[in-house]
Amino acid sequence: MAKQRRGPPEFFENLLVRAILAGALVLPYRWRVPFAGWVVARLVAPVAGYDRRVRDNLAHVCPDLPRSEVRRLMRAVPDNFGRSVIELYSARDFVARAAATPMSGPGVAALQEAHEAGRPVLLVTGHFGNYDAPRAALIARGYRVGGLYNPMRNGFFNDHYTRAMATIGEPLFPRGRQGLGEMLRFLRSGGMLGIVIDQYMRHGAPLTFFGKTAPTALSAAQMALKYDALVVPIYGVRQSDGVSFEIVAEAPVPHGTAKEMTQALNDSLEAQVRRNMDQWLWIHRRWKPERRSA
Repeated sequence: MAKQRRGPPEFFENLLVRAILAGALVLPYRWRVPFAGWVVARLVAPVAGYDRRVRDNLAHVCPDLPRSEVRRLMRAVPDNFGRSVIELYSARDFVARAAATPMSGPGVAALQEAHEAGRPVLLVTGHFGNYDAPRAALIARGYRVGGLYNPMRNGFFNDHYTRAMATIGEPLFPRGRQGLGEMLRFLRSGGMLGIVIDQYMRHGAPLTFFGKTAPTALSAAQMALKYDALVVPIYGVRQSDGVSFEIVAEAPVPHGTAKEMTQALNDSLEAQVRRNMDQWLWIHRRWKPERRSA
């Protein structure tokens, strides 16, 4: 986990982010969400280097993608990112929408059975669509859902970011020693724990994502095996109106080896991304340093 910083650069970076958030939050929700997407896609992305990251990642794993599609994704990916951020800071409106969001897929019945039986569940997703939408939708339906998160490097931003996440639902567990004990106690008690698995892990297993080596943490599968937890891939898929979602809960991943289970989770996420290329965070350095060496 990266060490948090609270120097002058982080202070002014946080001021800029807070100003953008404050400007968006004065708008009605239906305008606020696309406005935030537009600001990040058109103003922030070119300056922050997001365009280059999207382009380079696509060149690494989808080299045959047409130029026109690459250019579209250079705008659409940060647009979805901006929408997701402002949705997090719009908890009341976002949660109300999540409560009415339809849930589909074979995992829905499996989640209900696990909830009634008090069996631990790992809800595994990625930086796709809005990954807080499944958590909000399940909490609104009476499920006990906690979240594992990676604290932001900018300490000033992390303070209000974690408060915003908490308004959707608690408990929340920071990645690392600080939250590990509480997280495991929550899981053993029959809770449902939301985890994203698509971040680069330097010491992760050399599994594949989009046909390229992408070091991936095995921790979700290892916890499932240790505590007999159900593993359900789940996604908040953004719909064509740009503000609503469908929650897709796929069939639980059968228990096997930790590597087999985690590769199945990578494959599940990849299939979702291929159907909605603009909804995954191609800004991520998912394949470093493998992409650089290639």
